[in-house]
Amino acid sequence: MSFLNSFTENARNHPNKVALEFIDAPLQRVTYAELNALVNRTAGYLQSLGLQPGDRVALQLSKCFEFILLHLAAIQLGAISLPLNLAYPPDELKYFLEDSAAKLFFALETSKEKTQSILPELPHLQECIFLNPAEPNQFNSLITNLQSPISKSPVPSLQFSKSPREASNLSNTAVIIYTSGTTGRPKGAEITHGNLISNLQSLHEAWGWQADDILLHVLPIFHVHGLFVALHGALHAGATTLLMREFNAQKTLELLSSGRCTVFMAVPTIHQRLLDVPNANQYDLSRARLITSGSDRLPDEAFTAFQKTFGHTLLERYGMTETGMNCSNPLHGERRIGSVGHPLPGIEVRFVDSESRASLSTGEIGELEIRGPNVFKGYWNQPDKTSASFSADGWFKTGDLGYLEADGYITLCGRSKDLIISGGLNIYPPEVERVLTEHPAVAACAVIGCPDKEWGEKVTAVVALKKTESVSGEELMRFCREKLAPYKSPKSIVFKDDLPRNAMGKVQKAELRKEICSG
Repeated sequence: MSFLNSFTENARNHPNKVALEFIDAPLQRVTYAELNALVNRTAGYLQSLGLQPGDRVALQLSKCFEFILLHLAAIQLGAISLPLNLAYPPDELKYFLEDSAAKLFFALETSKEKTQSILPELPHLQECIFLNPAEPNQFNSLITNLQSPISKSPVPSLQFSKSPREASNLSNTAVIIYTSGTTGRPKGAEITHGNLISNLQSLHEAWGWQADDILLHVLPIFHVHGLFVALHGALHAGATTLLMREFNAQKTLELLSSGRCTVFMAVPTIHQRLLDVPNANQYDLSRARLITSGSDRLPDEAFTAFQKTFGHTLLERYGMTETGMNCSNPLHGERRIGSVGHPLPGIEVRFVDSESRASLSTGEIGELEIRGPNVFKGYWNQPDKTSASFSADGWFKTGDLGYLEADGYITLCGRSKDLIISGGLNIYPPEVERVLTEHPAVAACAVIGCPDKEWGEKVTAVVALKKTESVSGEELMRFCREKLAPYKSPKSIVFKDDLPRNAMGKVQKAELRKEICSG
């Protein structure tokens, strides 16, 4: 059974149950039967545009019904959904559309002026459709008044019976999510139908998803956490999802304390904002069945403060773009502070020496490797990087460091790469450094993450200028914002005459972090 098979079954069994409801203006609500019908009509519309199985559909839209319908319809047709962050400026957007060879691109009407300049340079792109989610009739007219006739059953059946056809369907790519690399440009992680359904089944078992659950959804829907774990998870379970287009801490606490919502998923930044609400301790969240934290390490003080303030123990889990969810603290049992819990059902983990790749014993710190049906297919059109990401015996190298405790709990204690996580979003320093060095005044630079109460980590650039040049920190930050998404752009610039380097000429970022982040 695929993810969409379970969604269709829920529509048959509970047609009048509310599936999705946007609770901030404009208010919108659809039942499972209505959502299923809209997905089918959207699939017909995509077919009328010439979409074929395997084609890429890029979506740079806000958190809206249109995004959800296009995403589900593309998957249903056997095409590949390509969610994109709204913050990507034209330079980055062009790379994603070009690298994926996207056939269709849906974007916001408000981005039309800046986006149109890159369209002539994208020969693979056949259609670019600009939408205004504030005018739902615009999209309704598109999916009902088709330019060409379609079959009454526009969606080719994805049968997942126990046969060779099953293996073929499950291994087909459903979604591409771009994740920054430690060197060079971002890589497109190919997430298959099998990856999606296996992870949903593991989480369904581990977290006790029920059809009568009500999920309060405050996350963006362009990445794994908000799209796969939260939205897909609720639709797979036949639950109801209440969506906020824009996060509101006060409203979130009111809903969670009312007892109406049973499930809530967020990143540490959001949990901290809930704690920062005036008189936060007046809100009792103990009636919520499950509140999770992910996408970044939850600070110990936030774990303790949340428990003390709201009467609820957060459940921390661990996942990646390439694997979905890997580990989770137990629904029933000890939710251990500082730990990501146990491997999810069907997923294997091991810790190895980063150099020799030899397996390590309990308690020894090493690099975490993952094996299971949740692990992605590979990086889009990058076989060498795909191969380098797996061990000789097929384990995925996460690049995260940690150890296995004697009782089976897993503790992560750092990253072997210089990944920065700010507000739950991954930022790789080389991508930011590449832009900084394009500025004519910059001789050398190093980008590091410094601890930040609100965001987890703050992107900080250490810059050495050319001897004859001068530039302000504000000008450099503005330069970066013109070429990078705002969340990737430095929030602080530190100037130094020279950067510390080792004998091989490599910048010693550990020294910089020690000097700058603790200062």
